[in-house]
Amino acid sequence: MSLPSYLPFADGQWRLSMGLKSLNLQEWIKIDEHLAKELALKDKLLKNQYSDVFACLPESRLSQKEVLDLLLNHLVEHFPQHYRQQGTTIETICTGQVWDITHFEAVPLDLAGRLVQEDLLLMQPSPEGYILTAASLCFPSRWRLREKLGHPLAQIHASVPGYHDKLERPVDSFFDRLKVNHPAWRLNWSIVDSPELFLAQEKGDLDTTINAENAGEKLWIRVERQTLRRLEVSGDILFTIRTYVHPLQMLEENSAIAHNLAEAVKQIPLGMQIYKNLLPIREALLGYLEQVTAAHSMN
Repeated sequence: MSLPSYLPFADGQWRLSMGLKSLNLQEWIKIDEHLAKELALKDKLLKNQYSDVFACLPESRLSQKEVLDLLLNHLVEHFPQHYRQQGTTIETICTGQVWDITHFEAVPLDLAGRLVQEDLLLMQPSPEGYILTAASLCFPSRWRLREKLGHPLAQIHASVPGYHDKLERPVDSFFDRLKVNHPAWRLNWSIVDSPELFLAQEKGDLDTTINAENAGEKLWIRVERQTLRRLEVSGDILFTIRTYVHPLQMLEENSAIAHNLAEAVKQIPLGMQIYKNLLPIREALLGYLEQVTAAHSMN
């Protein structure tokens, strides 16, 4: 496994910004060699913890159906080696799963989430702003779906340092101005102490044995590739999150990236360090990254 070429800290800068880029819809959904494994994990979570990973409000049903229709068309067109649709069934070829689309008429987004590695969230305009009305969220990063459902963007992001002062207005403006034919994407990153994709639990106490010598084995880089697109019929916004987890020790293969990550970490304000749960591991992380950089400079 190699690091993605578009790591959000690759330039050594940390910014509190949306960092949005124009999205080519041919690149909307990403599929890789982990498709079968991650779909199997989704299937397990949906069987055992359904209310933790899927939820919706009644008013989202039409836009859920719109998402499923868009996704089915996209997958069959762009990934015929992975998906086959016949009548009212859709098959994921690598897993052998065959889904009857009519069985999901009440919750179309549930089926949509079972087909791809992305998590899918629907935001609907309201007098309070855009509210979260439905989500298939199998790979959350330290938040719980049931606590966010039905809430507007400002409330969902209330715990993010600087959101109210610096991001709330541009985020609201972007959502209001987003056009059907101008989707966007962005990246988010964090350093975590678990390779698990399902991280619904709150930030807890980190392993106290993490130090500069073992950080490469005990920490992971978690990157979210997020896309936003306006739905043409409903006018709602579909927010997708594709999560990648890489062991920190992979940076030993690229000292430049290690150096840039260290520079980005040094720039993060204290409040954001606490929010990202970086503060307890900051010195160990920086020590490790400095060792990686120094080792390469000696070779």
